[in-house]
Amino acid sequence: MNIIEIQRICVTDSQPNDEQLERWVNTALADLKEEFELVIRVVDENESAQLNETYRHKQGATNILSFPFDVPDGVDLNLLGDLVICAPTLEREAMQQNKPLQNHWAHIVIHGTLHLLGYDHVDDVDALEMENQEIALLQTLSIPNPYEDGSDL
Repeated sequence: MNIIEIQRICVTDSQPNDEQLERWVNTALADLKEEFELVIRVVDENESAQLNETYRHKQGATNILSFPFDVPDGVDLNLLGDLVICAPTLEREAMQQNKPLQNHWAHIVIHGTLHLLGYDHVDDVDALEMENQEIALLQTLSIPNPYEDGSDL
């Protein structure tokens, strides 16, 4: 079983519970043979903006930041890394995009977990591959394609 540590620095009434977060991570990791550890940290806009500027050199808060962990050679550790989710940004996006909040949470958690697995969307080919993987995983949860309305992350 995957080990998922959840840290809630920012708490809102509309956040998913721990079981939902774990389900979404486990959905993204379902095809893997080995078990992994990761941290989900739910933060406010201040912390998200600070991390976004420090590590991506971009201004302002963002919905999710993924920090993959590179395991040093010779170390037996299945730590994937950390996901930092900005709850207020995510909630605002769901409202602006007219998406059910829980569906957007699921999408963002799966999106971030895929980043930890090495997926990216730097170029169009990689973006399409990642989006198709997200769509397929969300379908297993009965969540519709989040890209159908033209919005993206």
